[in-house]
Amino acid sequence: METREAYIGVDVGTLSVRAGVFDAAGGLIASAKRPIKIWSEPGEVVEHSSSDIWTAACQAVREAVFKAELSAEAYRGLGFDATCSLVALDRLGSPVSVSPTDANERDTIVWMDHRAQRETDEINAGGHPILRYLGGRISPEMQTPKLLWLARHKPETMAKARHFLDLTDFLSFRASGSLSRSVCTVTCKFTYLAHEGRWDSTYFDAIGLGGLAQGGFERLGADVVEPGTPLGRGLKSEAAEAMGLAEGIPVAAGLIDAHAGAVGTIGASLNGEPADPRRRIALILGTSSCCMTVSDEPRFLPGVWGPYFSALLPRQWLLEAGQSAFGAAIDRLMRLHPAFADLAREAGEGALERVERDVVERAKGLSQAALLARDLHVLPDFLGNRSPLADSCARGAIVGLDLREDRASLGELYVAGLTGLAHGVAEIVDVLERDGATFEMIVVSGGAARSPLVRQIIADATGKIVGAPRTSEPVLLGAAMLGAVAAGRHTMASAMPAMSAVADLARPWRGEIADFHARKRQAFLRLQQVERGMREAMR
Repeated sequence: METREAYIGVDVGTLSVRAGVFDAAGGLIASAKRPIKIWSEPGEVVEHSSSDIWTAACQAVREAVFKAELSAEAYRGLGFDATCSLVALDRLGSPVSVSPTDANERDTIVWMDHRAQRETDEINAGGHPILRYLGGRISPEMQTPKLLWLARHKPETMAKARHFLDLTDFLSFRASGSLSRSVCTVTCKFTYLAHEGRWDSTYFDAIGLGGLAQGGFERLGADVVEPGTPLGRGLKSEAAEAMGLAEGIPVAAGLIDAHAGAVGTIGASLNGEPADPRRRIALILGTSSCCMTVSDEPRFLPGVWGPYFSALLPRQWLLEAGQSAFGAAIDRLMRLHPAFADLAREAGEGALERVERDVVERAKGLSQAALLARDLHVLPDFLGNRSPLADSCARGAIVGLDLREDRASLGELYVAGLTGLAHGVAEIVDVLERDGATFEMIVVSGGAARSPLVRQIIADATGKIVGAPRTSEPVLLGAAMLGAVAAGRHTMASAMPAMSAVADLARPWRGEIADFHARKRQAFLRLQQVERGMREAMR
């Protein structure tokens, strides 16, 4: 066993839990992954079991620790990130069903669950001033519409549940016993006003959830702390035993998963020099995508979530935009094509990599690959348009389909999907810059960000340099940085350049490629207009 300084990051995504062990310089020593259960029902209902997630998290940490082969004394801190899913627990911390099926274990409404669309529309129609801090409109991906749905459809859950927690805060609670909430989770998803240090009871009264104000909003979080704050007395004995760690290791207040990716990239050093996070966009590409920027002053932009105070970096205002489906949109497109099933059986999890290799070889270049989608156009809003339209009822579209079923046609559809997604990102960047900000670089993280083709097409569509982080696991690294902050090894500001770096740059092409993307942007915008017009015609 080797003695060295190490920090653990745990990331809970939509389909799996991952754990990573990092050294003091942000180098990945070992990692592990476990699947988690997910249930889908009619009515856009998607649910998890928090108990299943906790078990998977403990197993992933134990395996990563075993692989790392470090002494127990090496582990100095632990941080969590997770999707912004809603967990309901009773007074004893046991699950309370949120499911129309009444299944006890199904106590977590997944972020992508849109059952509360009607409640979302009603809240937005009320026009409460708090919506100003949400880009003007709340989303069904946030927590108060979900809580209102529970109040109407499962009043027994509202009566029984003592605690409603974002999934990140549930994990830190199970690890440390502390019910403190992260300012990231409650500000970005529960409407907490971090710049004033308070919950707004008038908002909860106005939407019919005034009862949650009792006890100083203790059911939502009476104690709110900054990400990286050490919680309780550290890792509890039962959690330590399950994870294979020593009791008392500092446990940090956590981050939403996309925000952990932002922390792991937005302040990464370049050529050994520290960066100014205010001059960068953190782009996190997972099942969905998120674009995050920070500034010294609040900025209010329609269709962009925030401004949120101290929700990412201390004393900075966060703006958050994104696409409700990114990786999920690509998966959906591929499953629509007749050739993909055979390729998936042949290549397994490497099917998309095979598609990418084929299109790059065929086009003879990364930027040139986009030209394969000249006559095929994809609007990838399969789960609505989060930003900049804030239209959760928007849907996807494909124009230019023919009858071919070969793998060349599959590659063209893949490239068309990537191009559509990249122009969705470009629309967000344009909105952010029209307000006066200037960005030198987009720094990417998440599963899709590992692809050189994805990075290059985004660079060409946005006209921005796209940087890839040195680490292969920037989201996990962001969570591990929280552990370093909780341990007192770093502040958030010092952790970013010390533990993360930009290792690769994709630069936008000019000339023919730029002209092509200008035309694709016009096609993208026209397709958005047609989709909205069709919904209006059929209303």
